[in-house]
Formats: sequence, structure tokens, C-alpha cells
Amino acid sequence: MTVAENAVTSKVITQWNQKILFDILDTIHDVVLVIDSDTTIVYANKAYAEMLGVPVPKVLGRRLDMIEPEAALTQVQRTGEVLHNRRSYLSSLGIDVVGSAFPLYEDDKVIGSVGVFKNMSEVVRLTEELRHTQGVADYLQEQLNERDALPASFQEYIGQNSGLREILLLAAKVARTDSTVLIRGESGVGKEVLARAIHNGSRRSSKHLIKVNCAAIPENLLESELFGYEEGAFSGAKKGGKMGKFELAQGGTIFLDEIGDMSLSMQAKLLRVLQEREIERVGGDKTIKLNIRVVAATNKDLDKMMDEGTFRRDLYYRLNIVPLTLPPLRERKDDIPALAGYYLNKYGQQLDNPALTLSRAALNLLQAYDWPGNVRELQNVLEHAAILAGGKYIEPQHLPAHLQGEGEHAGTVPERPSRLKEAVSAIERELMVSALKNANGNRSQAMRALGISRRAFYDKLKLYNL
Repeated sequence: MTVAENAVTSKVITQWNQKILFDILDTIHDVVLVIDSDTTIVYANKAYAEMLGVPVPKVLGRRLDMIEPEAALTQVQRTGEVLHNRRSYLSSLGIDVVGSAFPLYEDDKVIGSVGVFKNMSEVVRLTEELRHTQGVADYLQEQLNERDALPASFQEYIGQNSGLREILLLAAKVARTDSTVLIRGESGVGKEVLARAIHNGSRRSSKHLIKVNCAAIPENLLESELFGYEEGAFSGAKKGGKMGKFELAQGGTIFLDEIGDMSLSMQAKLLRVLQEREIERVGGDKTIKLNIRVVAATNKDLDKMMDEGTFRRDLYYRLNIVPLTLPPLRERKDDIPALAGYYLNKYGQQLDNPALTLSRAALNLLQAYDWPGNVRELQNVLEHAAILAGGKYIEPQHLPAHLQGEGEHAGTVPERPSRLKEAVSAIERELMVSALKNANGNRSQAMRALGISRRAFYDKLKLYNL
């Protein structure tokens, strides 16, 4: 069937009462426009005026190709092609329309064309608004995701507790700068882990992170450890001298742990380093310029120490540019299941028992405990339990006695006999934890209570990751 056989012809129109035909067309909500062979507009219905805001008499007799050269109706008149659901922009009216157009034939000759279309400007506007709104929503979601996402260097820090996350997000921001950072928190909360994350998330990550435990180094050796020394500076000094920790950290980060244990005289020397960014080796007179980032940490109450005169206020203000206070484990017990899962997987792999899982009763005990030793104590408790457990589940009897309450289950024989070395290590670790707990974290008191030397004490702290 040809297009001519399908088309409406002028002969059909003449058979209708013209008024009836126009009444029908005027009831249509879409615009109906008819042009003749030279594109002169010969008919427009009421919808034309209502929708486009142009009175019908104003357009009748005008040539469409002069008004809208690219109009679909003009194209149909020129080619004889039928167009369906074609979107067009009418530049003369500044609107978007969509509709269909088809030719009118008399015999095989195109004598005009009819277009039926509707104004889509409001739909287009709403679509653009929707697209814009979606774009804004996507942007805000990206910002929210970025806000809640921690860099890879911080993934070592396990936990979703809201208080902890706020601190980690702030730490991630400051990691990108060279600002001095002071990390505060109780012993065992993970201050060194955070310092490492800050360094690894900084532009200095390719350089060294040098760690100094200010409490572990005797006062008379701390200065030479930090600043280095020249040959002959003191009895026993190495030939050629030695670089100090500050020099070793050039281009990178120096982590000064237990800064609250530093003497007032060393505090004064550290203050000068922070102010001048330069040092002199012990026994030397050459000034060495420093390019380092300083991260300090303490479990001491520096505010109280300043009031007592045992910590310098000027040093505190130099260190406390970006303070980060890590919450103790007792304030983030919702993280205990995730932490336990991580450490049990680690120790299970080491002990060839990778399926290790906490029983509900054991988990309840862990969450009921106040954890004075924080995450470090949890870590040790879980390693102790992993050694004693003989099967898949860690039960209450595998936990240290002080977690079980009033000595209940104390002295229980493990389901699987341990090797002597493992059992001795577990007991020694438990004694270290107990001594530190009884001394409220004071290492000197714990050391005296255990009756061991400073060196042996710190060797065991390192061995048991206390």
C-alpha cells in the first residue's frame, strides 16, 4: 500500500461539512497546523493559540518556511516523508515541540501537509530540573561518601564507632598537611597506629617514620639519641660520631611517644627544635637544618602537668596545633566484635586454627569488662585465649581469670595442652598486664613491682606488644 493510498486527500475534505470538521479539530488538545504546497499556513486550530500564545489570524496566510525554515512540517512538504514523534525546537517562539507530520495528496501530487504536535517546553524544563536535581543529589552523595571514607592508610584502624570515626576523619585531613600533631589518649588506645596512619597518608610517606619512646630512653641518653653526637663528645662516643633521630627523620616524620615523660630541660631543647627547625649534635657546633614533620603522643594529663609546672606551656602550644584524642575502648565497646574478629583471625592463622570464633558467653564477658589496658589489653587477652582454646570456639574458661569474675574458672586446664613455651609466655604476658593495671599505667611502678630491669621490662613490652 502506497503513501498516497493511506493519505487524506482534498476530495475527502470536500465531502465533509467544513464547520463540523473544524469543530472536531478544535476539540483536540494538540496543535493542528495545515500548510499548502508553498508552505502557506491555511489552518490552525484553537489549541495553537492556547498553547503557543499566538492568535490564529496572525499566522494564517504566512509562509511557514519563512517563519520556521527547519520545521518538521516544512520538511514533510519538501520530501513527502511521514514523520512520527519528532522533537523540534521552534526558534520563532522559543519552545520545544514533539509531534507527527504527514503530507496531503491529490492524486500523486503533494498539495500540502498536516502537523499535529504539542508544546513540550514544560516537560523539557521539568526534565532539566530533574536532571539538575539528580546531579545535585549525586554531588551531595559523593561529598557524603568522601566525608565518610577514610584513606587506605587509615584502614589499619579497626572500628565504626562514631566518636572514633570523627577523630580518624580529622586525622585524615591533617595528614595531608605538615602541621604538628599531638595525639592524646590512655595507654593502649593505638596512638602509634594513628601516628603511622598519619605518616602513611602524608606527602612524606615515601620517607622514614622514626619512632622515639621518650620514656624508654634514660634521661642521660635521650639528648644524644635525639640530636646525635660528634666524635669525642663523651666517653664511649663512636668514632665519627652518630646521627640522631631528628636527622634520620629528614624529609619524613618523627614520632615522639610518651612526650609527657620528657624532663623540663629536654622539653626546652625540643621547643627550640620546633621553633627553629634546626639542631646541633652533642659536642658539635654545626647547625643542621631540619625538614621534618613532628607527631607527638602522650597518655599523661598535660593540663594538670602544666598547672604543676612539670610540662612547659610554650611547648604544649607548639605541639597542640592539631590535637587528636583517641577514645578508650570502654567508650567504644561496639567495636569489640570487629576487633576480636580481626585479632582472632590473625592468631588463628599463626596457631593453625583459622576457624577461631568467640562464643556468645565469651563475647558478653569481653563487652562487660572495662578494659583499662584498652585495645592492647584486648589483643593480649585474645592471643592468650587463642593459645588455650582447643576447638573452634573461645569459651569463657579460655579467657584470663580477671575477666571471668571472682576467679571463676581460674586454673581450668585447657582443652588442648599447650606447649610449655606458649604457656609460660601467656602467664608472663598476663603478669605484665596485671602489673600495669595495678600501677594505673605507670611503667616505673609496674617495673618495680615485677622486680625486673628497665631494659628487660621494655623488651617484654615490645615482645608482647603491650
